[in-house]
Amino acid sequence: MTGSITSEDLISSQASLPGDLAVAALALARHFAAGGTLWCIAPRWPSHGSHVAVEFVHPVIVGKRAFPAVHVEDDDLVGAVRLLSRPGDALLAISDANDSEVAAVIRRGDAWGLTTVAIGAGPRPTVRRAEHELWLDDMDMARAARSGAVVLCYHLLWELVHVVFEHPGLLAAGSECPDQVCITCSDEGRVAEVRFRPGGDWAVVLAGGEEETVDVSLVEEADPGDLVLVHAGVAITRVCESDE
Repeated sequence: MTGSITSEDLISSQASLPGDLAVAALALARHFAAGGTLWCIAPRWPSHGSHVAVEFVHPVIVGKRAFPAVHVEDDDLVGAVRLLSRPGDALLAISDANDSEVAAVIRRGDAWGLTTVAIGAGPRPTVRRAEHELWLDDMDMARAARSGAVVLCYHLLWELVHVVFEHPGLLAAGSECPDQVCITCSDEGRVAEVRFRPGGDWAVVLAGGEEETVDVSLVEEADPGDLVLVHAGVAITRVCESDE
């Protein structure tokens, strides 16, 4: 890190970053409080993937809590994160908008029951992929990775998670929908990943980290690993695997 970029410089140059950091930190803190693990991926920038995992694993000061975090490196990132993660965990990805390998993992976050956080720089993805995006718009990813801007971003995130833990009342998640189907929930489809399709018009999918059987008669092809949009127990379309 060159020392030329400070936390104040980073925050002042990114209009949406303070609010995005606060919301992401609150979400991660709630996952940690509930026993979740943070899985970190950064295939093009593995040193940052390791660094951010190390930051969360060690306490900010003596006596503070260490958080479970693991950097995942694998030739098949989708398969590795699918195998290692469990519903209620979180995923943090460090990449630019053009990393299709990272995008494929993030797109499956909803199906696997993960909260997703993306840290990146340069042109944003044309379609929002992660639930929480911490984006540095005024520099490209190579410069952000070398200059220390990316490090500052996840350091701020790590420190803010500890700030949330200083206020236990913030750690309780908001009220959940009490019914299986409600007006709000039923208006939107859910992203699901096909687990297996024994034949015919039915398939077993993973949605929100839970297996369920859905009608796939409206989808011409729904093979294991494909993403589909499920509404009221029916797969209504396949989910595009690109940002175009």
